[in-house]
Amino acid sequence: MGRSINLEGKVALITGASSGLGKRFAQVLSQAGAKVVLASRRTERLKELRAEIEASGGAAHVVSLDVTDYQSIKSAVAHAETEAGTIDILVNNSGVSTTQKLTEVTPADFEYVFDTNTRGAFFVAQEVAKRMIMRGGNAQKPSYRIINIASMAGLRVLPQIGLYSMSKAAVVHMTKAMALEWGKHGINVNAICPGYIDTEINHHHWSTEQGQKLVSLLPRHRVGKPEDLDGLLLLLAADESQFINGSVIAADDGFGIA
Repeated sequence: MGRSINLEGKVALITGASSGLGKRFAQVLSQAGAKVVLASRRTERLKELRAEIEASGGAAHVVSLDVTDYQSIKSAVAHAETEAGTIDILVNNSGVSTTQKLTEVTPADFEYVFDTNTRGAFFVAQEVAKRMIMRGGNAQKPSYRIINIASMAGLRVLPQIGLYSMSKAAVVHMTKAMALEWGKHGINVNAICPGYIDTEINHHHWSTEQGQKLVSLLPRHRVGKPEDLDGLLLLLAADESQFINGSVIAADDGFGIA
């Protein structure tokens, strides 16, 4: 007998939904029946995605969100719940990176990466969790899900992106701290650590000499596609993941153990 993930009746907030993995996450959760709230600074692109989702029979809402602005976070979450209903699932996906040696990192670089990847991710999760806790939850049957998008670089330090690796390592530990503290409120907090994924942001890189050299170092000499994360995302968002809390799951085609 086949079994599929059904998220009907659930509301999912996805940050960084205007492109790349965030866009894919929103599409996948919508296809599974969730009402999705698309959040980022680029609202015009979000409106285009909303139209695509609605054309496919899904329900989507758009909110403006700058994760580096605490008041923007509070306003966006409040707006999301006003528009779509109380949030059941958060996909905490916003992220940025720089490429340089650690000796070249400036205070501005440090703030740019950590304000989005670590500070921003923390306060988005905090604001959503506060509302979940106020509504009450059952620790024996957790119904709320927070999925932090970390990176395999948070588990294995890589050259030239050490600053990014540090910020994502913080997200890994943050996930565990949140799971420990919020589990009693019926909130499951887990992290996905993607490996190298081909998205519109980095697509050109894989055909360059440097990109090809990197691909040759990967265990199966390939980069992933956004859809390679579909199954893991759906599992962590679903009721079927009630016993998964505080997990940090690598989806990197084995690169982390190579």
